[in-house]
Amino acid sequence: MEQNFIFFNKWVLEHVGIDLNNYKDQQMQRRITNIMNSSGAKTIEDYALILEKDRDAYNAFVKHITINVTDFFRNKEIFELFENCFLQNVVPNFDHIKMWSAACSTGAEPYSLAMILDRNKVRNTNIIATDIDDNILARAKQGKYTKTELTNIAQADLIKYFSEIDTDKYVVKDEIKKFVSFEKQDLLGSRYPKDVQVIVCRNVTIYFKLEARDEVYRKFSESLSKGGLLFTGATETINEPSKFNLEKVETFIYRKI
Repeated sequence: MEQNFIFFNKWVLEHVGIDLNNYKDQQMQRRITNIMNSSGAKTIEDYALILEKDRDAYNAFVKHITINVTDFFRNKEIFELFENCFLQNVVPNFDHIKMWSAACSTGAEPYSLAMILDRNKVRNTNIIATDIDDNILARAKQGKYTKTELTNIAQADLIKYFSEIDTDKYVVKDEIKKFVSFEKQDLLGSRYPKDVQVIVCRNVTIYFKLEARDEVYRKFSESLSKGGLLFTGATETINEPSKFNLEKVETFIYRKI
């Protein structure tokens, strides 16, 4: 079975552009096995042939192996802590603020950041939102969500920042969309933006092997301006931030030194 996964890892790198060797083996093999079994393929080689011929199966595979779980203001208390830290440490110190929502999934995270900017009247700011999945990026650009997906949004903000387009369906208003530009990017392969004041990357690096995780944090640090902030997920503590030229400011918030 291990040899089969070695073959499949090479196939995925060649056809999808994702290096599965950077992900934790057991988690990724379990994901692949589950979706392969649901396709009816008997072997990993058969599954690769299915993916080559069936675009829907290919898209489903990419969606399954990439991380697309997100909410508006996920872990609300931690997000409020970040908002305060951002207003105190970043806004007073930079004339223009570039924010990067890395692995943005369906767009809930960058639009949450845009709402923070709007309600605090922070101008001269733009948000780059990136993800590896083209289909997810297309959905994020549309900015359409069900009421269930907006559970963490206060009623006043729902009225202010969203338009109801159908029963139980809403779309982000243009005044929030204008803050955000979406781009395709692979954290483990693509170039990183430069001169960024805030990077938000939450609940992603937990899926990476230690070496890949350290490489991502090193590149994040290189992307940040001095004094810029890195906001990580609730399960992603950087044990030795100093080796990445970072210092801990608050729980899950680090500053470039």
